[in-house]
Amino acid sequence: MLNCCILAVMLAQFAPSNTGELRVTVSDPTGLPIQSSVELVSQANQVHRALQTNGQGQVIARQLPFGTYDIQVTREGFAPFSGLVEIRSATPTPFAVTLGLAVLQSQVNVSVEDTLIDVQQTGAVNRIGRETIQGRVLALPGRALPDLVSTQPGWLLEANGVLHPRGSEYQTQYIVDGLPLTDNRSPSFAPEIEADSVQSMGVLTGGFPAEYGRKLGGIIEVVTADDATLGFHGTIGTAAGSFGTISSDATGQYGWRNTTVSASGGWARTDRYLDPPVEENHSNHGSSSRASSRFDQSLRANDRFGVIVRHGQSAFLVPNERIQQDAGQRQDRSGRETAVQFSYQHIASPTLLWEVRGMTRDLAARLWSNAESTPIRAAQDRGLRESYAKFTLNGHHGLHEWKAGGDADFGAVREQFGYLITDPEQFEPGTARSFAFTGRGRDREQALFLQDRITLADWTASVGLRWDRYAFLTRDTAASPRVAIAWAPAHGDFVVRASYDRAFQTPSFENLLLASSASVEALSEQVVRLPVSPSRGNFYEAGFTKGFFGKLRLDVTAYSRQVADFADDDVLLNTGVTFPIAFRKANIRGTEVKVNVPSWRGFSGFLSYANMTGVGYLPVHGGLLLGDETSALDSTDRFVVTQDQRNTAGGRLMYQRGAASVAVSTSFGSGLPVEFDGSRQDAIDRFGARVVDRVDFERGRIRPATTIDASIAYALAASKRLRIQLDVLNLANSLRVINFAGVFSGTALAPPRSVALRVQAGF
Repeated sequence: MLNCCILAVMLAQFAPSNTGELRVTVSDPTGLPIQSSVELVSQANQVHRALQTNGQGQVIARQLPFGTYDIQVTREGFAPFSGLVEIRSATPTPFAVTLGLAVLQSQVNVSVEDTLIDVQQTGAVNRIGRETIQGRVLALPGRALPDLVSTQPGWLLEANGVLHPRGSEYQTQYIVDGLPLTDNRSPSFAPEIEADSVQSMGVLTGGFPAEYGRKLGGIIEVVTADDATLGFHGTIGTAAGSFGTISSDATGQYGWRNTTVSASGGWARTDRYLDPPVEENHSNHGSSSRASSRFDQSLRANDRFGVIVRHGQSAFLVPNERIQQDAGQRQDRSGRETAVQFSYQHIASPTLLWEVRGMTRDLAARLWSNAESTPIRAAQDRGLRESYAKFTLNGHHGLHEWKAGGDADFGAVREQFGYLITDPEQFEPGTARSFAFTGRGRDREQALFLQDRITLADWTASVGLRWDRYAFLTRDTAASPRVAIAWAPAHGDFVVRASYDRAFQTPSFENLLLASSASVEALSEQVVRLPVSPSRGNFYEAGFTKGFFGKLRLDVTAYSRQVADFADDDVLLNTGVTFPIAFRKANIRGTEVKVNVPSWRGFSGFLSYANMTGVGYLPVHGGLLLGDETSALDSTDRFVVTQDQRNTAGGRLMYQRGAASVAVSTSFGSGLPVEFDGSRQDAIDRFGARVVDRVDFERGRIRPATTIDASIAYALAASKRLRIQLDVLNLANSLRVINFAGVFSGTALAPPRSVALRVQAGF
């Protein structure tokens, strides 16, 4: 009797925060269970699931973000049922449906339009559902998830797929199947999280639960677990496009009784892996591969156990500038990651649930250069071995939905780096011609948290307190209160919200040992080493959500972030090796607007706009300073932060008719700040006149740019299990400069017009 129910709740232990499960039981007027079709829709959460009850009339939908859902139940010979259900607890929510006998005419009093707004949402959260992920514009290898996230207001996508939320540098945190990844996840640093295995994403920029810490610029919750189904099923796909890009992927899952086993894998290659500094796109080949497997078992009705094993690797060349290409330079980089996750969950009672999660992973990255490299020949081999454990207790009582717990993160960091200068004229006098470093360190971080969600009439409040301890090269502790409030008038389509987050953000570990070691004092005649401490911030935001005609949702948010020891990064002697630094403080303010139309007469889409101003304040408080850089220690100047793009906009409009769909998307950026000390002619010699013309040297910014993409998709089979999609990116073939930061230190160009064709089949 419980076989299908047990299978349906499998994998729920890998859900992120603020998700629950719905247990539906369907019966006829006499009380006998019946098989039926169940459709579950939430426009606010981008959830649309079609399920089937088993012979006992039972089905369970898992990993549902908190919110309101429209549930439709149908069975031939019976009157259809439609209703609304609230998911507000991590503990299971039961929902019983009795189908009446069919009548000539029945009236439905609720509809999917009632799920347009979550009136209890207290923070800035954007949901990206499976349909949006599947219909995305095909990205270059390693960039699918960053490209999707960058469409949300407040997120900026810089060169090489680096995400910056609300002006933050490397303060993005991924929560993958409930476990945190706080390292840099851009293609040049780590193997990708494959988008085709992702079922849904939640993108958070404010009103953070106390459960989350360490990196709070923005949080991306990723769920890769598919709905468990009896038997064997999966997908297989392949794609090809411009720049010699080819990719393939496959997933498979088999479920029986109380066990589910699944596996997925993929491979990709391209001749434009990174964003090159010149239009010629010199030496820009890259490839990646990935594989994962999952085992889940229900030990008893209320106990679940799961294991996930993932492996990914990448290998690519660093694109050359013109002078490097002429010299014959070749720089190779590679990355590798292996991770094992486990989770055990126990439902102690209808109102109490506890779970234990853990992860161990090994991350490694290498860089090496040939003898013709100029102006410097660099080599690096670094890695992180991390062990993570977390315990949480979830409870529901009256008006309260609470969670308490703690976690511990232990890391062993190793770094090996060396260089040989081949063109001394490109460096300040006194710079060491060669250098070598080897170091190891241990990172120890622990946290405790308590949070409560209280709902009373038209008010919802989320309050929490987090305590962190950090011990790597410096030691620090902090208590971080969090408060978020939402008010929505009864039976309305309007909600006002406000939040305050105290943020304690730990430094990036990448190359921190190198930049902090005493051996770097040999690099120059003037060297200053300052410890990099965690940053502390006060994050404020307020906004509202309003529905119009049951079809359109308007979200407006204003925010202010005040950060002490503001985290940034710097490049070590033009090697491409970055390390963390910190400025005295930064103030970041902005406004975000998003108009969303989930579905209207075949049309769907959104339009977003963000305005941001970020100002940093000297002196430098942490990091490595060489030569003339040491003058920043005596300065009290202000400067715009490197992610200060004042105006960013984007949108997508799709029309679907039957099995065919057409979509057009656009993005606009007013231009990032420019860091360039040379002459205009020198820049032309290095990058070309067309690239330099895209830089406004008087304003100190890149000129504004707009791109337009288009997609056509068609489902060939009646079941829509075979799908073909054709994408054309940058229709106008415009030249867009992403970054312009001088010779050998960060100039990057976006791709010209390109095409991609993708075919995917399900079974």
